[in-house]
Order: sequence, then C-alpha cells, then structure tokens
Amino acid sequence: PAEETSLTTLRVAELALEAGFPGGVFNVVTGDGPAVGEPIGRHPDIDAVSFTGSTETGRRFLKYSSESNLKEVVLEMGGKNPCIVMDDAKDLDAVAAHICNGAFWNMGQNCSAISRLLVHKDVKHPLLEKLKEVSKTWIVGDPLDPATRVGPLISSTHFEKVSGYLASNGKVIVGGQTLHGRTIEPTIIEFDGHDGKNVIEEIFGPILSVIEVQSLAEAVSLANATEYGLAASIFCGDGTRALRAARALRAGTVTVNCYGEGDAATPFGGYKQSGFGGRDKAIHAHDQYTQTKTLWVDLSGSNEGF
Repeated sequence: PAEETSLTTLRVAELALEAGFPGGVFNVVTGDGPAVGEPIGRHPDIDAVSFTGSTETGRRFLKYSSESNLKEVVLEMGGKNPCIVMDDAKDLDAVAAHICNGAFWNMGQNCSAISRLLVHKDVKHPLLEKLKEVSKTWIVGDPLDPATRVGPLISSTHFEKVSGYLASNGKVIVGGQTLHGRTIEPTIIEFDGHDGKNVIEEIFGPILSVIEVQSLAEAVSLANATEYGLAASIFCGDGTRALRAARALRAGTVTVNCYGEGDAATPFGGYKQSGFGGRDKAIHAHDQYTQTKTLWVDLSGSNEGF
C-alpha cells in the first residue's frame, strides 16, 4: 500500500487471518518506494507485479523489470476522465448529481473521477445552474463528522499540487477556495478551449473543468484528446447515439446515463497511459497471475502407430 494509506490494507490482512487464510499466504509490506517498491520491482524471485498508482511510478516498475528478471508488470494508473452531456440528455437534476458524485467523491482523489465535463452548448447554462445547487450539498468540514462529504486532501504535498490548479485562466463557476489548511472546496471552472493544463493534466482533486461543445462528434474527439484512457461517461437521450459514442471513446470503462466504475464482476483497467497488461476485478483479474502452457503428449506408446 501507499505509505499514506496503509491502515486499511493492514486491516484487510487482519480480516484475512480471521477468515482462515493460512499464515504467510496474504502478506502486507509497508514502506515507501525506495524501501519497498523498488526492491519488489527488482527482486529476481518475484515473477509478476500488479501496480496501481501514478503513471510516473508505473514507468519505474517497467524500468525495474527491464533491468532485472523481466518480470511481468500490470499497470493501473492515472486518468483524465471525460463526462459528455448532450442536448437531449434526460433529467438534468439527476445528471448534475451523477457529475458531482463523480468529480467530488473522496475529494476527487480517485483515478476514475470525472475531471472534464464536455457539455453541449444548448444545455450548458441550465446544467451549470443545476451543478451549482447540487455542489452545495457537498458539505466541507471535519472528516470525522458523518455530515461531511469533503475533507482534507491526503497530504500537504498533494494539497500544494492540487491547489496550484485553482490559479487558472478559466471562469470559476463553483468554489475555487482553500479551507482549513489542507482542504479544497468543490470547484467547477469553465474554459474556452481544451489546451490548458487543467483540462490536460491529471489533477486528482475536487476540481472539475467544463468545456462547451457543439456536437457529439466534437465531444468524442475532445474526450479522446488525452494521454489517458481509464473511464468515461456519457449522458444522451438517444440510446443508439450513446452506444455509438461509447464504442468510440478510448476508455476501459464507459457508463451511459450514469457514473460508476462497474462492480466486482466487471473488469477494470485503462487504455494508453492509464495502464496495460491486464484488468483488475472480474474473472479477467486472474489472467495477470497465470501463465498459458501448451502440452503435447504422444499417446501411441511408440513411433509405430496403433
């Protein structure tokens, strides 16, 4: 686990023992990258590594593999996930609720978080008004208070990184302020184009970038105009158009008229720099931990036939 978030994984190890796992089958090794991650990546007796984290660290595991035993590496990394809302989208109240959940859940510290909203010009204004109202329900405060929905970011270092995206050249629609030392309030910023760092780089915080589009074709083109391809969502009243766009979106998980990651029964992973080598969850997750072998057996008993 990451050094900032190891307690949950240690608890899973305790539960594994309570559930009857034999000792030593499920192991958790805590520590930072140089002390734990790199030795795992370079160890000659480890045959495979499945890594979830940043694209930068994922590149390091490929390097460790190439410089050691060429172990298999499966990567699930970053995202810059688009949400497309077309002019025939139904129930903008529900759409706004899905978008806010996708953008602000876990303070946006989620690889599949909605980071870009590509909204048709004809529904942009009413949707932004809905988003303003829904964002008010995302209460900022003490993370130990059950009423709180947005608390501090994971570390001071990460807070400094994310807060840097508030100083943009866009139009702030919602939020835009830092609170309580390490908290960023839910923020929505509208941009004129798709070439600034806010709409290109992974933020990993509660900041949603809005870009107006003229058509579904433009929306799909902009959605794919990123080095990432983890998740995407589309809200469209025409099911045929929605499915056509879903197929064209270069993302491992695409939701139609909702936001989500799927569940334990559906494979999860990305295209491009969001990762490769396998999928997490579902039956497909087993593939990254197995090898395919071919056996040829001569059943005749001799070379003379029957």
